[in-house]
Amino acid sequence: MTASPPGTTRENLLNKVPAVTLVFWLIKIMATTVGETGADFLIFNFHLGLAVTSLLMSVSLIAALWMQLRAPAYIPWIYWITVVMISVVGTLITDNLSDNLHVPLELSTAAFVLLLATTFSIWYANEKTLSIHTIFTRKRELFYWAAILFTFALGTAAGDLFAERIGLGYVISGAIFGGMIAIVAVAYFVFKLDGVLAFWLAYILTRPLGASFGDWVSQPVANGGLGLGTITTSAAFLAIITLLVTYLTLKRPKQFTSPAG
Repeated sequence: MTASPPGTTRENLLNKVPAVTLVFWLIKIMATTVGETGADFLIFNFHLGLAVTSLLMSVSLIAALWMQLRAPAYIPWIYWITVVMISVVGTLITDNLSDNLHVPLELSTAAFVLLLATTFSIWYANEKTLSIHTIFTRKRELFYWAAILFTFALGTAAGDLFAERIGLGYVISGAIFGGMIAIVAVAYFVFKLDGVLAFWLAYILTRPLGASFGDWVSQPVANGGLGLGTITTSAAFLAIITLLVTYLTLKRPKQFTSPAG
């Protein structure tokens, strides 16, 4: 654990990430879906192309991260804007590797597994914890957002690998990742799997789950989807995210302070 800054105690430091609740997971999965459909919407409906979309979204992510890092505590709308932007950029990173650089999905998936494992290893070596309940230093926050970025890029690659490269389709792929999440939940609640490990496993797996769901809802019927399109899907999920974040802002002010102990 890192030492507290001079003149402060752990109890009066402010945690920079939200409590892990059902609402947290709902918003996270929907942000994941928006990352998948939103990227496609900007590329194809606005005709920006992959390169221009990647540049614009990267700049937007930097702006969101700047606000998040400067915030004195967890502020719901800033935090979740950052998550949505990092979801879009994580998707675009994988898309660039696949479409522009022609990197096989098997290789990009393995590479992101390695990058994420390296991030966790360095984080733990420096801080002796990977807990999200103690993100109250700048260093820990930077480790946290690096890990989040790699989980989104990894999830995109893994989701595309299962659904498209292996050919399982969106529904079966989503069911596989949903089943994996259920296994993690049972391991945590029944067999007392370590909470930090359970959180990160679930966080990684919700990315390909949300991506598979987003593709299933938005893709044409001929491609195995429901045919709602990226505009309708992105708008609907962004609206739900906005309502839930507003709820967190108005109804749950206690989440702004870090838990003691």
